[in-house]
Amino acid sequence: MLENNIPLYNKEDFKGMRNAGSLAARILDELKEIIKPGISTLEINDFCKGIADNNNAICAPFNYGEIPGERVPFPKHICTSKNEIVCHGIPSEKDILVNGDIINIDVTVILKGWHGDSSRMFQVGEIDKKKYKLLKTTYECLLIGIRNAIPGKTLGDIGYKIQNYAKNKNFSVVKEFCGHGIGKKFHTPPSVLHYGNKGQGVKLKPGMIFTIEPMINVGDWKTIILSDGWTAVTKDKSLSAQFEHTIGITENGNEIFTLSENNSDFPIKEI
Repeated sequence: MLENNIPLYNKEDFKGMRNAGSLAARILDELKEIIKPGISTLEINDFCKGIADNNNAICAPFNYGEIPGERVPFPKHICTSKNEIVCHGIPSEKDILVNGDIINIDVTVILKGWHGDSSRMFQVGEIDKKKYKLLKTTYECLLIGIRNAIPGKTLGDIGYKIQNYAKNKNFSVVKEFCGHGIGKKFHTPPSVLHYGNKGQGVKLKPGMIFTIEPMINVGDWKTIILSDGWTAVTKDKSLSAQFEHTIGITENGNEIFTLSENNSDFPIKEI
């Protein structure tokens, strides 16, 4: 069923999304133990792929998104976005984590046809208060977005609340990338902007499923794409952070499909 070209899902569909989201969350839970100085982002990629394989799931990013003549399909199974990388960082054996790095790991699995999509920030070793404030604020922006994702609200309400909170903390919100509808397909309508105006945009209805994934920068919001056609970095080389959940709108609120099973949704040591 479609509403304004946006798929509306039923209870059985929610069950499929719940199972896929749970697997994505379990993979991210496991990462907390291995992300340390000295590990390469390719090793993280292989670790995540191994868990997906063992659960009869497929990593959705692999070979996704080719644009003939412009960019190759995504060459790895997850995205690893470190420090000034905003999103879509490509794992590499040469990319070795060092103490003080911050890194987003974005995992999307396909389980029995359904996509589970989630990302978290991780600290590598010890980080300073500036980085901790960025990570905490970004996670709080995600939670604020989710709290406003209820029937009767609009997509503009979600974006407005996120942008306002980040601005009050002296951070900026990336505008070139956004959340998205998801289900049997990786990306569907609606586009979920992390900025906007109250009361504007599509009104939320039960059955809608989408991601909320704010990308928050220390400096300016503008980004550029590197020559690989995928990696997006802050134009001013400032730090960036992102957290992501997949949610479904219910009659009375929403369900988060990608919650951690061991309270590691914010796997950062408090400073």
